[in-house]
Amino acid sequence: MKILVAGDFVPQYRVAVQIDEGNYSCLDEVKPCVDSMDYAIVNLESPVVSHVAKPIEKTGPNLRCTEKAMDCLLNAGFNCVTLANNHFRDYGQVGVDDTISTCEKYGIDYVGGGKNLSEAKTVLYKDINGERLAIINICENEWSIAGENYGGSAPLNPVSNYYAIQEARKQADFVLLIVHGGIEGYQYPTPRMQETYRFFIDSGADSVVNHHQHCYSGYEEYNGKPIFYGLGNFCFDRKGQHGSVWNEGYCVLLDFNGEAVSYQIFPYTQCKETPATIPMKGNQTDIFNNKIVNINTIINSQTYLKQQFEQYLKQVSQFRLMNLEPIYNRFYRVLQNKGILPKLISGVSLRDWFDRLNCESHRDVLCPLMKEKVEKTNKIITY
Repeated sequence: MKILVAGDFVPQYRVAVQIDEGNYSCLDEVKPCVDSMDYAIVNLESPVVSHVAKPIEKTGPNLRCTEKAMDCLLNAGFNCVTLANNHFRDYGQVGVDDTISTCEKYGIDYVGGGKNLSEAKTVLYKDINGERLAIINICENEWSIAGENYGGSAPLNPVSNYYAIQEARKQADFVLLIVHGGIEGYQYPTPRMQETYRFFIDSGADSVVNHHQHCYSGYEEYNGKPIFYGLGNFCFDRKGQHGSVWNEGYCVLLDFNGEAVSYQIFPYTQCKETPATIPMKGNQTDIFNNKIVNINTIINSQTYLKQQFEQYLKQVSQFRLMNLEPIYNRFYRVLQNKGILPKLISGVSLRDWFDRLNCESHRDVLCPLMKEKVEKTNKIITY
């Protein structure tokens, strides 16, 4: 049972223009690889919006695409889209409903998203070549998470995720967990991510595949099972991005056979001079693989991984803590309460801080930086 998992598909700029004109050449070069698989999965990180809808208020951009994007994926040979990502609810319930109805219209499976929380958490089971595969899709907690009475994505929650994996283990021969999370632009998992994803393997998953960071990361084998920490963008055109890690990535080819899981990566460049995803060849592949080996060396050492993360925290410390600087003392608070001075926290600031506190990867950065700041004021945290 050969399964392909691809990263973020977001038709923007040149790609969006081509697709809306009915030109699906952006994925022509990878189509042979996709067609050679028994089942192919890609992350649709842009809701289909067919009806009039307003973007929700959130941090970051609101993404959308037309139903021709789904037709493009079908033309390329994809069988399934993952919907657990931080943009699925960018246009509220309209975007959720339109995306799901478009999947049904084109006969493409979906997982990780639904018209309410219960639907979003539904495990997708596929019978392929006489074996059953369970696919679970979750994302870190930002603006897309579904509720009991409204649609969106399935959340990362290690407790409920554990029970879902355990149940899937009973129902299927293999369990594939696809997660959307991590720090954008950072090419390594945080220590929390590694600990959590290893826990998912211990819980019964046969492989864990992650995307979201808009850059590729490496992978490791844990207890004989592969964990991939970042696939990079699959097809995401962006102005000013030509030659950076934004434009390189890889698909994962998983081969579930008997009790074993083998794998290989399929590296490519995307949306550089040409608005398309193009497989790497020859020396280009060798250079990319050497980069992955170097990343894997750090991932496979908890000491090196921690050091890498601490180095990253130093680089972003000033920027990440900038919003902690507003004046705050008892005299100012009294004047605020009397209405003499205005409140400094606007709706924009409130949404920003909610996202920082609610999302796991944002907390991975914020908490140690705040701890260091407190310690420097001699208010030592001893926990």
